[in-house]
Amino acid sequence: RLAEIDVSESGSVVYTLVHGELCGQPEVWQRPRWDAAAWRRKYEEWQRTLKMDLLLGAFDGERLVGMASLRYALTETMAQLTTLHVDRAHRQQGVAKALVQEVIRLVKEAGAASLYVSATPSASALGFYRSQGFELVDEPHPQLFELEPEDIHMVKNL
Repeated sequence: RLAEIDVSESGSVVYTLVHGELCGQPEVWQRPRWDAAAWRRKYEEWQRTLKMDLLLGAFDGERLVGMASLRYALTETMAQLTTLHVDRAHRQQGVAKALVQEVIRLVKEAGAASLYVSATPSASALGFYRSQGFELVDEPHPQLFELEPEDIHMVKNL
């Protein structure tokens, strides 16, 4: 069912972290829609590398329009939002916010004091996470930085 989510997106700016500050660099980029095989590969990769514990779905009627996954214990006190994807036609309608709020509820219930995310370095992703109270980390988690060095690593205190 994950292939129901159209993850396609494009942009003209990519962000990097320079001396603790976000810097936008002009760069045209595009993420195509993933077919079922691509979703399967991504899901298997996430299970192997991100060690996700739970996958949540958001539905519009019977159609899957968003997903988030989490890892309860990235560290003793920190959980991780491992993935977050919303269907192109359902963006900016509160789907991502609802998924993140549910992740926060679950990890707080499990005792986490903070939530970590490795964000795609796009204006839309960074704007969303900042609007949800995530802040840039001083020191990225070493294994996650090794897996996703181009992402912007952020944390939200719970």
